[in-house]
Amino acid sequence: MGTTSALPKFWRDHSEVLIYTPIRIVAILIVALILRSLLRRAIDRAVRPVGGRVPRILRPLRERLEGASSSLASERRTQRAATLGSVLKSASSTIVFVIAFLLVLSELRIDLAPFIAGTSIVGVALGFGAQSIVKDYLAGMFMLLEDQYGVGDVIDFEKATGTVEAVGLRSTRLRDVNGTVWYVRNGEVVRVGNKSQGFAQVVLDVPIDAWADVDRASAAMADVAREMAEEEDWASVFLAEPEVQGVESMTRDETVIRLVAKVRPLEQWRTARELRRRIRDRLEHLNIDAHVPPAAVEVGQGQPPPDAAAPAPPG
Repeated sequence: MGTTSALPKFWRDHSEVLIYTPIRIVAILIVALILRSLLRRAIDRAVRPVGGRVPRILRPLRERLEGASSSLASERRTQRAATLGSVLKSASSTIVFVIAFLLVLSELRIDLAPFIAGTSIVGVALGFGAQSIVKDYLAGMFMLLEDQYGVGDVIDFEKATGTVEAVGLRSTRLRDVNGTVWYVRNGEVVRVGNKSQGFAQVVLDVPIDAWADVDRASAAMADVAREMAEEEDWASVFLAEPEVQGVESMTRDETVIRLVAKVRPLEQWRTARELRRRIRDRLEHLNIDAHVPPAAVEVGQGQPPPDAAAPAPPG
């Protein structure tokens, strides 16, 4: 009887600890889970493209997709949005759970001052120990926000050059012309050259013999480039009329004439190869010597070069 009557008094005396505090803690955790779920759902909606349009998360950000195909642009946007979405999800989950954890500690009447001080010390230690990782992630964040490069771009990392296959917060994966896959940490990139943005330039330095007619060779090169730019298969590649800029250099053996053409990104190498082939055929057709030194011609005709010693008279 005494034990039975003592139970209500016990619950009344400890109701704050045994009833109200657990209820508040459970409520804090439930609210945190619901808030986290809502935030993740909102981020998923912002990341997901609707009807082939640009994802909402990328609309306020700058894009550099000049000259990229629709499929490549879609893949690049998808990966960029997914990476930014994963960062926002991690950040929102961390913030929500940290706040919930602090509220739970407050409900348990635990002094937060030593905990915050200890957390600061641990944070400083981790900051010194993992500063390279933090540097990589920060560099990756700014790279994604500024859209410095993306999937499908041909970039030069100074020590590695190739086509970007994947872009992450910590590293970038690219493949060079030999098929080698390179992984470059974003924090280690001091400078990067993007060969896929805006436009590209074909710069051809064509050597001809020093005694050849420069005006005739220049006109032939200009005609070849203009005819190629007017063809149906190449008209969409050229962004401006090709220009012969003139003599770039000359020596006693050769004269170098420069041709420049403005083309679409990633088309400069294919265009340059075709221009070289056509220019060579045209110069050969016009009998314009493509750099054959006079000394070599004389030797080939059975005559000694000018500085050869005279033969000794017969004994």
